[in-house]
Amino acid sequence: MVKTFIDLKSSYGNWIKVAICMFIMIAPVQVFGQSNDGEETTKELANHGFENVRWTENDEERIYTIENNMYKAQGVGIAKAIDIIQKLGLPENKKCKVIVTHLDVPELSLTYEPTGATDTIAERRNWSTSYELGDSWKTVKREKKKNSSRFKVDILVYPQLSFRNLVITQIYHVLFTLNPTIEVSLWQGMKLSAQVILPVYNDGYSMWYEQNRMSFVTLSQKFRLPYNIKGKATVGIFNADRYGFDLNLFRPFNFDNRFSLEGRLGYISIGYWEKFHFVYSTKLFKTTWFLGANFYWPKYNTEFSLKAERYLLGEKGVKFEMTRNFRYASISLYAQKSKVANSNGGFRFQVLLPPYKQKRHKYIPRISTSYNMGIAYNAGNEQKYYKQYRSEPSENIMNENSFNPYFIKSELSIY
Repeated sequence: MVKTFIDLKSSYGNWIKVAICMFIMIAPVQVFGQSNDGEETTKELANHGFENVRWTENDEERIYTIENNMYKAQGVGIAKAIDIIQKLGLPENKKCKVIVTHLDVPELSLTYEPTGATDTIAERRNWSTSYELGDSWKTVKREKKKNSSRFKVDILVYPQLSFRNLVITQIYHVLFTLNPTIEVSLWQGMKLSAQVILPVYNDGYSMWYEQNRMSFVTLSQKFRLPYNIKGKATVGIFNADRYGFDLNLFRPFNFDNRFSLEGRLGYISIGYWEKFHFVYSTKLFKTTWFLGANFYWPKYNTEFSLKAERYLLGEKGVKFEMTRNFRYASISLYAQKSKVANSNGGFRFQVLLPPYKQKRHKYIPRISTSYNMGIAYNAGNEQKYYKQYRSEPSENIMNENSFNPYFIKSELSIY
């Protein structure tokens, strides 16, 4: 009995020793799993649906790149990415930078700087936002991407509502169409867009609007130049019965990103669709342009802009616009004056359309509603002058503001 007791005690002691050894062996692995490995974070970001995900690290900072093509509200998508990065851990004793891209072209950066040597816990509101990239983009852009956006296809249905009040016998003429659009990312910065117009309801507009017909067919190339100059060049068939070439440039001031300059130059001629046959002129090319200055008021997410413009008929004028931006909408008031036309004004608004989240399944074309829908109201009822064109279906006041660093900063403060 004594011998048996001693054997049991020895066996129990051995099990304790084995358990202690296993704990010692496992413990370092658990600590390392919490040591903020960037590879694990990029995998989680890509699995969640973010595209063009990269990372790299040096003695000063860890850098990630992300592209949000899943959440229609960019502020919401970027905030979700920051949550994932924070949850999996930040680097110790160095700053962390996230560069947000669109079509794999950098738009803005978010930076977290630890307050102490071992500070790896942050909140969304602790991240600073800026158009500035420093040397971080040069450091990370050659790293291998996870979940590339290249050659991925979106089929978006743009609803369009038009109405006018021109006759006494009828309050409004109304036209409603659905405009399916295919958008394809071809390579860095390059996008193909093609749109078809399908009339749904016509009350008062001419029979020409009853046609199923083509609309936009464009190739656009986004790019980023030194000094934070962002640009886009587009060639193709636009709206407003125009085709040709369009160039947009935007430059924020380095000393204060609230101030910015922007310009646009178009070399266009008349061209329109008769059903699916394109009718155009090669002899009526003209230049249109605008040059403007902007001020962004972060407290109210409101932008004020003043532009000198040359319109489609060649008249020149001045336009003032004030745009208030919300998470799911943008609303603007504008006023215009030209020497050859009466003063004019009105408002514009864009509203985000559900579903607000749309995850992509590999390279299967994704079908959804367009990102937003808008209406421009011409209060002065000007029918001839102040006409402009859009170079892409997605061009509107809401998308223009979607990567504003002050707007993104305000979204990070919302829980």
